[in-house]
Amino acid sequence: MCLDIEASGLGPRSYPIEIAWADSGSDEHDTFLINPNEVEQWSDWDEKAQSIHNIPRESLVSGLSVREACSRLNARLAGCTVICDALEFDYFWMRRLFDAARMNPAFKLAGLDAVLRPEQLIYYRIVAKAEVRKHRALDDAYALMASMKQCLSHT
Repeated sequence: MCLDIEASGLGPRSYPIEIAWADSGSDEHDTFLINPNEVEQWSDWDEKAQSIHNIPRESLVSGLSVREACSRLNARLAGCTVICDALEFDYFWMRRLFDAARMNPAFKLAGLDAVLRPEQLIYYRIVAKAEVRKHRALDDAYALMASMKQCLSHT
């Protein structure tokens, strides 16, 4: 299972605005926007980040509340280890989400090193560099899954 997060920026006050996960074993997936308006500390907005993910702040008002987002993630990912390709960032944003909701995740995040050997990680970096990412969470979760499959089959 792979996960990707789009955020308001990359700084220490940034927060998650879109989360998606995809499961290669079942073709299940989910994606949703997160409404930052209910969290007073979530006001940081980076125009440069918006130009990359193309999610205007105004469109987030239709997103889930932080509690709904956490409940939705926990309901489907409980007990799973979910792979992400930017563990340091994704863990930070996931922690910001769950802290804002005053909840705990029922799943674990892990980096690529949890599933790829060192030589496969090198190959992954080459494959990922050649890809054009759309910087939308679901597209990037599927791209991560495809790149991982390619690396796992590469010896």
